[in-house]
Amino acid sequence: MKSDLHIHTNFSDGVFPPEKIIDAAVEAGLEVIALTDHDNILSYDIAKKYVEKTKKEIEIIQGIEINTMYKNDEIHILGYFMDVENNDFKELIKTQQQARIKQTKEIITLLNKKEGIHINFEDIKKQVAQGGSIGRPHIAKAITNVGGVGSVIEAYAKYINDNSPVYVKRKTATPHDAVEIIYDAGGIPVIAHPHDLENAKELIEGLMHYGLRGIEAYHRKHSPAIIEYFSSMAEELELIVTGGSDFHAPNIMNGQIILGKNFVPEWVYDKLLEEKKRLEMAS
Repeated sequence: MKSDLHIHTNFSDGVFPPEKIIDAAVEAGLEVIALTDHDNILSYDIAKKYVEKTKKEIEIIQGIEINTMYKNDEIHILGYFMDVENNDFKELIKTQQQARIKQTKEIITLLNKKEGIHINFEDIKKQVAQGGSIGRPHIAKAITNVGGVGSVIEAYAKYINDNSPVYVKRKTATPHDAVEIIYDAGGIPVIAHPHDLENAKELIEGLMHYGLRGIEAYHRKHSPAIIEYFSSMAEELELIVTGGSDFHAPNIMNGQIILGKNFVPEWVYDKLLEEKKRLEMAS
C-alpha cells in the first residue's frame, strides 16, 4: 500500500492541521499515513474523527517522534502502534512537554536580559494547536515577529543554535529510554533519518538491546546511495525498514505539498504490519 510514515501537523512544527493533512494525503494517492508529531499524539484522534466524518479512504497509524539527547547529539525516535494509555508512555510525553516549556521560558528570559528582545510565552504557545509541542521553530518565529531579526533563518543563526549565548539545551529523555518505553508499550521503535547521525551503526546496535526494531531508510534527505546503505544495514541487523516524507510545510520555492513524494516502496507498510503481529504474538 502507498504510505508515508513520517508526517507533522500543527500540533508540533508542521503548518497544517490534521484535517488538511488528510485531504493532502488522499489527493497524493496515499493509502496509509502515520502522524508523527514531536513528543505528542494529539493529532491522531482529530484525524481519525475527520476520516470517519468525511468517509475518506485512508488509514491512519498512531505514531510519534520523540526528541532525545545522547552525548550532546539530538536523536529522534519514531514510534508506531504503541498503547498510548501505557503509564510509562504517558509519563514520557508529560516529561517531554514539561522540558519543552522549561527550555522555552529560560530562552525567553535570556533573550530579554542579554539581547533586549522581548517575546512572551503566549506568543510562542499560540503558534501550535492547543496542547501541542513548542520548539525552536516557534521561538525563531516569535523573535522575527517582534522585529528582533529580519527572518526566521537569521533567528536560527543568531539565537536558536547550540552555540548561542541565549540558547538553552532541553533536558530530555535519552534515545535508550524512548526506545524501551515505546517497545514496552507494545509499539515499534524506529530510528529517524539516521544519516543525520555520527556513528549511526554503533548507536543503532546499542539501541537494539532496548527494543529498537527499525531504521528509517527512506527519507527526503536520503539519496539513493544512503537509502541502500541503511536498507542493507537493516537487513544485516534483522531490523525492518520504514520511510516517509517527514513533511512539515509546502516547498518554499513552489508551494508544493510533498506528501508521499518520497517513493516509499509499498512493501514497507507490509513489513511494519508483520512486525506488529510478530510483537503481539511474542507478548
